[in-house]
Amino acid sequence: MTDLPPKPVTSAPTKNREPKPLSAPVRYLLMAFALICVLLGLIGAVVPGMPTTVFILMAAWAAVRSSPRLHRWLYAHHIFGPLLRNWDAGGQVSRRVKWTATASMLFSGALILYVSHKPWLTAVTLGIMGCVLVWLWLRPEP
Repeated sequence: MTDLPPKPVTSAPTKNREPKPLSAPVRYLLMAFALICVLLGLIGAVVPGMPTTVFILMAAWAAVRSSPRLHRWLYAHHIFGPLLRNWDAGGQVSRRVKWTATASMLFSGALILYVSHKPWLTAVTLGIMGCVLVWLWLRPEP
């Protein structure tokens, strides 16, 4: 038997590496996407049936990759900041947000039932809203 030299040890890639810098066009596209999501989230805060949380989560995702300033603003915002910090802490959703979403969906569902002329579309829409509510209420609370 011959003694072979030991294989060199290579370090495993780490998860906490700095992300590769994005090109300017990609950064600007992500920033535009983040701003559009913030705008849609703000609209969703006042329009029944339109979500807020999902748009703010997408805005934070895009902002962390494109605009540290926008990302800091989102986390410091008096409404969006707690929502984002709760989500970062394990997908937590506060009971207040759950009840607000439930009331909004109930109002929207009643409106859909009142104005809809296609039963199949009404059923699909209400079914999706029901699934979202079940998922939402199964999320942990802070």
